[in-house]
Amino acid sequence: MKKALLALIATMLISGCSNSNTTASNAPASDTATEQNQTHQVTDQWVGRWTGVEGLFLEISKDDFAGPGHYLLHMRYGLDADQIGTFEGQATAEGISFNRGDGSQLLRAGDGEATGMKWLLEKEDCLVVKTGEGYCRD
Repeated sequence: MKKALLALIATMLISGCSNSNTTASNAPASDTATEQNQTHQVTDQWVGRWTGVEGLFLEISKDDFAGPGHYLLHMRYGLDADQIGTFEGQATAEGISFNRGDGSQLLRAGDGEATGMKWLLEKEDCLVVKTGEGYCRD
């Protein structure tokens, strides 16, 4: 959680230092593009493998075919045989939104406590889908 917050602050500081020759007539479009760029810069840092409990895992990769801010989420999210798959995700201001068999989901930054699982309680760098489903890095 701390790393994600620091990354967001650093991104905001860097973007504030760039020069821009944007005119007032197209400023809203530029603001939207900047916001989207900052959003996926944060979620780009989530790319890689995250570990859950009892063999659960989450592997995030960029979906280069779909473009910036799009991801492929390969995950085992339950112990049943059908609770594994690869899902398309898209960066949002809150995290990465995606759909799977149990409905629309949002992957967001958190800590071990936010996962709701005692085995991950001491972890600080986690991604949470919902209470009882989270993945952390050491």
